[in-house]
Amino acid sequence: MSHLLSLIQLLEKQIENHQAENLNVSKSNISWHIDHSLLVINGIINQLKKSNPELYRKQFNWKRFYIQLRGEIPRGKGKAPKVVQPTEATSVEKLMTQLDNAKKNVFELEHLSLNNYFSHPYFGDLNLKSTIWFLKLHTNHHLKIINDIINKS
Repeated sequence: MSHLLSLIQLLEKQIENHQAENLNVSKSNISWHIDHSLLVINGIINQLKKSNPELYRKQFNWKRFYIQLRGEIPRGKGKAPKVVQPTEATSVEKLMTQLDNAKKNVFELEHLSLNNYFSHPYFGDLNLKSTIWFLKLHTNHHLKIINDIINKS
């Protein structure tokens, strides 16, 4: 979980660049990528906390297996659910509040059952360990995009 926290801290460091954009890299600016990443982290952890571990059933998923082998999410191939798509320009204050919530939520993961789970639209049900893997993968995906926006501007 410390690795996930370090990724959240990297998102926090990019807030100073929140208005930067590069349409050759992404149609969205850095603020959108930070906001989206935090919406995903907070939303998924909240779903984990509400889940009933007794209902979790492990199932093999080819898409998840492929992405685990690749070790990265291919760009432009997935579509984020509306609930984790920022709908308006995000203020620095809102990002800071979401960051604080994300940090608190990550610490709460330690108190969950290994079979607390969340249902991913492509990968199916992910237990705690798989969810943490996904959160790190997803956050790192957007950090790479953020770095490309900055470095290719």
